[in-house]
Amino acid sequence: MKIEEPDISGRYTYADYMTWSWTEMRELIRGKIYNMSPAPRTVHQKVVGKLYLKIGNFLEGKKCQVFVAPFDVRLPLSPKKKEDRDITTVVQPDVCVVCDPAKIDERGCIGAPDLMIEVLSPHTSSKDLREKFDVYEESGVREYWVVHPQEQTVLVYMLNEKGKYEGVLTPYVRTDQISPISLPGLSINLAEIFPEEI
Repeated sequence: MKIEEPDISGRYTYADYMTWSWTEMRELIRGKIYNMSPAPRTVHQKVVGKLYLKIGNFLEGKKCQVFVAPFDVRLPLSPKKKEDRDITTVVQPDVCVVCDPAKIDERGCIGAPDLMIEVLSPHTSSKDLREKFDVYEESGVREYWVVHPQEQTVLVYMLNEKGKYEGVLTPYVRTDQISPISLPGLSINLAEIFPEEI
């Protein structure tokens, strides 16, 4: 049965998600539908593009791969439950890095990427800071960046040995260099990422 207009208050799986024919980007977090429209602002897209290029150029010829939205990342609750009907979280991070080629298939990524980057928009900030934070932590995403283009800051969270996120004590600002723990050797000058004027 094809679901044309699912009930936004309902609970769904990736199997349902694959039947939807919406033209707008959607995410599924713990079975709940999240709308990603309206389209991101220009500053958001500039920051996403610059991060993608910096990471992509660094990864040229290396095992890890970088992807930019729209790109489905399916986060199963259990590594043993990878059937479409068992998956209730499908997200489209602005930028993600996957170092395990076995996690990549023709539909995107299944399992936790090594690095997830979300660039905040006014319409998505609470989702990125709460719902996604929780599911990324639970799913074992090793490193999570939350980028504030208006404030020109980056918050970095790393999984500790107990599987919980620990944040860098102070945010990175426009004058800082930032180096992903997941990608040794890469250093990003944030002055080259954030535009001078917002």
